[in-house]
Amino acid sequence: MADQSIPEARAPRTPKAASKAGSKAAPEAAPKAASASKGEALLNGGAGDDASRAGVLSRRRLLGTAGATGLVLGAAGGAVGYAARPAEATPLASLGAGQVMFHGKHQPGILQGLQARGHLVAFDLAAGAGRKEAAALLRRWSETARRLMAGEAAQQDDTDVARDAGPSSLTITFGFGFGFFARTGLEKQRPIALDPLPDFSSDQLDKARSNGDLWVQIGADDALVAFHALRAIQKDAGRAAKVRWQMNGFNRSPGATSSPMTARNLMGQMDGTRNPKPAEADFDRRIFVPQSGSKDPAWMANGSYAVVRRIRMLLDDWEQLSVKAQEEVIGRRKSDGAPLSGGTETTEMDLEKTDKAGNLVVPINAHARITRPDQNGGAAMLRRPFSYHDGIGADGMPDAGLLFVCWQADPLRGFVTVQRKLDRGDALSKYIRHESSGLFAVPGGAAEGEYVGQRLLEG
Repeated sequence: MADQSIPEARAPRTPKAASKAGSKAAPEAAPKAASASKGEALLNGGAGDDASRAGVLSRRRLLGTAGATGLVLGAAGGAVGYAARPAEATPLASLGAGQVMFHGKHQPGILQGLQARGHLVAFDLAAGAGRKEAAALLRRWSETARRLMAGEAAQQDDTDVARDAGPSSLTITFGFGFGFFARTGLEKQRPIALDPLPDFSSDQLDKARSNGDLWVQIGADDALVAFHALRAIQKDAGRAAKVRWQMNGFNRSPGATSSPMTARNLMGQMDGTRNPKPAEADFDRRIFVPQSGSKDPAWMANGSYAVVRRIRMLLDDWEQLSVKAQEEVIGRRKSDGAPLSGGTETTEMDLEKTDKAGNLVVPINAHARITRPDQNGGAAMLRRPFSYHDGIGADGMPDAGLLFVCWQADPLRGFVTVQRKLDRGDALSKYIRHESSGLFAVPGGAAEGEYVGQRLLEG
């Protein structure tokens, strides 16, 4: 995955600021030193609680900054004391102020860096629901996404789960599955690229957790913000659609490392080193459907195709390998992601380099060798996964692995080309299991005043 950036430290937005749809979060002035009496009012839920809405420390922020503010929780009888905040104290830093715009050329959740919490959920349209109901649903979903991404409450029946948080870089992305078009009478608008993926010999797919008429990807830097969005989307579905499957994932929190770096997966390997970068000249051509000159229907302009796979990692088996053996499976050093042929993480891999015995330094079946674009006719995809852990399986092994999400302008040239080659002899295949799969057409971003998919559903 492309390197994550550490967001600039900013204080959480107040509800009043958050209500301005599409506006950027602004840093909040550092709270003034509070008197003891005001601190007690805050803690006891009195008038100070209301005042916190206007910039005074809230009870949640006060309790969460005990070390910085001098707050002391007494052991005897739960007594609480409060000391005035030192004038020289550094204001709180917060990921909550980060905001992603809903409206734009592309939908959110594609070009942003990895997010700390995520939910993937697929829906099937309800019996009797067609194009009209689907349009109304996408209109509701788009408005909810716009509001929540701006840090506002849901328009109806908000659960208050994220009341105290800022936008937390929330992204909500919508896509259409193969069956959606027959259900809505739009078969002639179904892209050829959305034809079902071929079978692969390593697949052990659960059909109940695969595909779906509609797909939603939710990501955020805060778990409660992500959950809040998930509940709002599920409630908005109403009688128009029902959940087919849902999966929950996570990544390292932005800022957890001393500097931006490629993420690691649950095998401990750096994951995403070779991801295409937006600065590359052919990035848009490989990841997004062009506005013209494409075989795709016009409504897919500036959109992309998402392949979603739940890939279980057989961690008990993997962890029995020595570090050297793990590195030979991948073709890169575990410590820093550098290729076994030498250099740093970004050094070009030397596929012809041999050791003193004449053996290839990067094994012929190493995962990193097989997946290289120059070994697959230039095939490339933007990988943006989440890790997952769903407890211990019936086999006694961790039910954990990767919620693989990759983006490309053409899945036949992207994912399918690479996966077919992996299927023929990837050393990593022995330690993973593809358990669910889906392919979704994700249209371009909605313009101001539009909802996602409007050009399809009202065209």
